[in-house]
Amino acid sequence: MTASAAVLPIVAIVGRPNVGKSTLFNRIVGERLAIVEDVAGVTRDRLYREGQWLDRRFLAVDTGGITLEDDPIKKQVGDQARLAIDEADVIIFVVDGKEGLHPLDQDVANILRRTSKPVILAINKVDHYDPLSTAEFYALGFGEGFPISAEHALGIGDLLDRVLKNFPPELEEEETEAIRVALIGRPNAGKSSILNAILGEERVIVSPIPGTTRDAIDTGFCYEGQDYILVDTAGIRRKARVEEAVEYYSIVRALRAVERTDVTLMVLDATDFSTEQDKRVAGIAQEAGKAVIIVVNKWDLIKKSGETAKNFTEELRYQLAFLNYAPVLFVSAKTGKGINRILPEVAKVANEYTKRIPTNILNNVVRDAIALHHPPSRKGKQLKIYYAAQLKVKPPTFQLWVNDPELMHFSYERFLENRLRDEFGFTGSPLRFILKKRAGKGGK
Repeated sequence: MTASAAVLPIVAIVGRPNVGKSTLFNRIVGERLAIVEDVAGVTRDRLYREGQWLDRRFLAVDTGGITLEDDPIKKQVGDQARLAIDEADVIIFVVDGKEGLHPLDQDVANILRRTSKPVILAINKVDHYDPLSTAEFYALGFGEGFPISAEHALGIGDLLDRVLKNFPPELEEEETEAIRVALIGRPNAGKSSILNAILGEERVIVSPIPGTTRDAIDTGFCYEGQDYILVDTAGIRRKARVEEAVEYYSIVRALRAVERTDVTLMVLDATDFSTEQDKRVAGIAQEAGKAVIIVVNKWDLIKKSGETAKNFTEELRYQLAFLNYAPVLFVSAKTGKGINRILPEVAKVANEYTKRIPTNILNNVVRDAIALHHPPSRKGKQLKIYYAAQLKVKPPTFQLWVNDPELMHFSYERFLENRLRDEFGFTGSPLRFILKKRAGKGGK
């Protein structure tokens, strides 16, 4: 099994409120993800999504508007935007070309001058370029700037060309036979402690204060003849004014780490579970198509009866229904209980993640599934599945040739997924389906 991936650069989009940062973010990532409304302060939490321009992938981060007002919520938004600046490889500073230079633009510029990161000025809402209308922004000290219209997609290509020129070199990690494993979870769930317990030594700093580990730390080792690389992804070292800002950047780091891994250990705190943050972090691995093991830490602190683990697992399955394929381990990094089960489970799940099913066997199972439960129909037209083949692994991805992809209902796709799991396992691994319309007879 090989492990190889590149670290995604981070592009932070910052500026004062209501200059069009979210519109630009949506334009860059090609989706309408950020809430866009002509009211200052709509974006409070940063959004992040992978974008691509030419041959480079990157992580775009949308931030709330920076303001120096005393309002607590606005201060929180500003704190989070400052964290985005600290984390970014490149910063896009957005101003409003229609409204002109604003005193708050100078306040943002003063903050940005303190960083050594590349800052690219984007003069938004310029539908018809006039050099005289943008000249006043020279006063910010970031050069001529790029006149753009995020709403009408004008000038975006030139802006992204400049962004790419400021990216650090693309370093592809060396391919190895190691299984890459990321530990993700909310700050203080015990990720670093679990890593240390697995290794049996103090290889990373462990602290009860959320946010001890600033950067992902890769640790390689061998266990029972198998090479592993563990990636610890915690929050940030420096103190932040708001807990939300710390927890948000645990998500950004988790996203970066998960991109480079095969198996993800989703670490939960048994004493403090069922938060929305847990769900958001857990969703990262699922959306990235990575194998997942749920590791419930601090199990020693839970009062137990005969069915405590069973009841907890049922609650997990309810709260994290989208990870119902992930095995659950109960451990205590403090006492070491259950730690010795983690690596064997990782090896098992990694094997499932790379499993290939012969085409003839796969089609036999699909035909049996169709006979057991007929495909859905719509307006008198029934879905027909002619053929199936596995296209790739990591994650296992199957292509189905059908008469009309629009006839596939998500519930029937879930049924097919469950049948494949019943027959072939795929423990801990997500499954992906690609529907392709078959041309010719029956496919028209």
